[in-house]
Amino acid sequence: MQLTPALLSTLSKFEEIMSKPLISLKEGSSINLWQLLLALLFVVIAWLVSRYVAKFIGRKVLKMMNVSDDNVVIVQRLVFFVMLGIIVVTVLSFLNVPLTAFAFISGAVAIGVGFGAKNVMDNFISGWILMSERPVRINDVVEMEDQLGRIIQVGNRSTIIRRIDGAHMVIPNSTLLQSNLINWTLLDQNIRSVVKVGVAYGSDIEKVKEIAMEIMKEHPEILDDPEPEVIFEDFGDSSLVFDLWYWASLGSIRGLRAIRSDVRFEIDKRLKENNIVIAFPQRDVHLHFADDVAKQLAKRLDLSEQSKSIENSSKNSNNTSVTENSQTSSNKSEGQ
Repeated sequence: MQLTPALLSTLSKFEEIMSKPLISLKEGSSINLWQLLLALLFVVIAWLVSRYVAKFIGRKVLKMMNVSDDNVVIVQRLVFFVMLGIIVVTVLSFLNVPLTAFAFISGAVAIGVGFGAKNVMDNFISGWILMSERPVRINDVVEMEDQLGRIIQVGNRSTIIRRIDGAHMVIPNSTLLQSNLINWTLLDQNIRSVVKVGVAYGSDIEKVKEIAMEIMKEHPEILDDPEPEVIFEDFGDSSLVFDLWYWASLGSIRGLRAIRSDVRFEIDKRLKENNIVIAFPQRDVHLHFADDVAKQLAKRLDLSEQSKSIENSSKNSNNTSVTENSQTSSNKSEGQ
């Protein structure tokens, strides 16, 4: 099949445009549009391949070796950035760009990044510090600003925490590193919890302690070591306050709340069976009046009682007159 002269002319013009130098380098070489397009295509494909390889290593290879989740993330990042560096060097070599050409440009870029993207670099560096020092790890249960949740991801810029209500908190890495953070599972999964109960004054406190210890020892998810404890916390305003201390392995945040709920249900049931009253807030109000005030109040009470008696007597007299009138009318009708 022979090409028409018009098509040949178009192809020659296209080739001329693609091979026209766009950037000239000091060494006499140049970069044309065709090279830029190929380099861009290579970068996109290599970027996607690098991400896939990093995820494959993390999900398949390291999982088979029983590596922890936070170590998997570190290895994935290292693999990705190493491959990214190889991509950059390969592209520069393909474009015949010497690395010495970036000696001055890299300094200017570093200064610009330092001023213009300070927060981004802070978060990026803080993310690597978090992953290297590991004050927090993936799946750790943490408390930050009175919010309790589990860490599900430590990214380059931010950390994602899933709260107990299902909401996700996105915390910048620098903020997480500089804030006061409570890590409930830094060393192990065991967490101590407490359930408070108040019984009425006069209750058998030894019986209360016995019942509480039985409940905690019978629960399958409460650990025997350390042993549960019952603490007589205080003489409250309207109750004798007891604290039930126990340790449990934290499988989930919801599980810890479920244990507290089970203990409370059982306490209410057992105390009712033993006729022990769970106290509720009460107040005794005593009124003290001065003598003059008491006399005035007594006079008012007497006057009110007298007025009530007068009203009652008037009502009785009215009722009597009505009865007599009715009887008279009935007698008259009978006489007729």
